[in-house]
Amino acid sequence: MIRLVVGLGNPGEHYKETRHNIGFMVIDHLARRLKIKKFEECCFSHLFKKNINGQTIYFAKPQTYMNLSGVAVKNLLMDLNLLLEELLVVHDDLDLPLGVTKLRFNGSSAGQKGVENIIKELGTKNFYRLRIGIGRPKEKKQVVNYVLSPFSSEQKPIIQRAIQKAGECILRAITEGIEPAMNFCNRNEL
Repeated sequence: MIRLVVGLGNPGEHYKETRHNIGFMVIDHLARRLKIKKFEECCFSHLFKKNINGQTIYFAKPQTYMNLSGVAVKNLLMDLNLLLEELLVVHDDLDLPLGVTKLRFNGSSAGQKGVENIIKELGTKNFYRLRIGIGRPKEKKQVVNYVLSPFSSEQKPIIQRAIQKAGECILRAITEGIEPAMNFCNRNEL
């Protein structure tokens, strides 16, 4: 059962609406949907809690900056006394088309620096990830500017639907289990 959902992003107003912060956007969406008004500072993260079906579920936004996300995730797992299989990491993915969601277990970081650092800190690739497609810029050298820039006005409705779908996927993973969540999440329609 998923008990810790970690959305990746960078803290601060400057990064708030950027592509790299899609994980934070999903956590914010879930906090609103679940009517969680307050968070606490814990384990280098903003930590939201909600009782769902008799279990405390944690939603976290690491405040370590993307490239050190693993430090926060490792501390969260240890301090909250949770198992690796209870972790779900939500992050942007350049290799998926805009708005496409994919829930999977294991795999490489595919160059995503936050996931790369989590793998390094945990010493394993064995955790669930919810990848949200942000598309890819035409030229490789534009990647850093691309991920740190906001979605265009044409992209925003697509991303809003993807955030809602990701939120539903996460809630299904928590309440129904990972298989039904994967079946829902990995369908390509938005």
